[in-house]
Amino acid sequence: MKNLTSLLLLPTFIFLGINMHAQKISDGQTVDINGMAVTFNILNKESVESGGKSYDRYKVSASVKNTSDKTFNIRLSAFPQIVSNISLVELDCINATGARLTSKKIELKMKAQMINVTYSAYDKSGKFITSTIPVTGSYYFDPGDIISDNAIFIVPQGEKPDVSVRSMK
Repeated sequence: MKNLTSLLLLPTFIFLGINMHAQKISDGQTVDINGMAVTFNILNKESVESGGKSYDRYKVSASVKNTSDKTFNIRLSAFPQIVSNISLVELDCINATGARLTSKKIELKMKAQMINVTYSAYDKSGKFITSTIPVTGSYYFDPGDIISDNAIFIVPQGEKPDVSVRSMK
């Protein structure tokens, strides 16, 4: 019984640990997180009906600016290298329903640095050709850079988006 109680409490502590570093952010507010200024804005609101229920549909915008003198970067050492953690900050709308394939969160990710790579090969007819393809060389976020994105949040009617923000770095 003691092990069962511990097993049931573990997901709760993990959830609280993940959300412990999150801060609330509201419309028009800017929050400083680890040298990054995160801004959240509501662009548009309209009422919609889905499945016989009424909801409020918000078009929102989020941006992050590197206000520190530190550069964030991930350099790739080999191709293809799978990089899954290029997010800088995550804005999570706690009361979003996700109805009609809308968002529940916005992830602001580092910029990709593209490098043109030239290679030579034989084509199907045996002719020697030279081609150029763009390849991602690294991901970066320099001082003064701004990254932004938009999303649609659908929330229960009469509620505003309840948004929290947390650093992923």
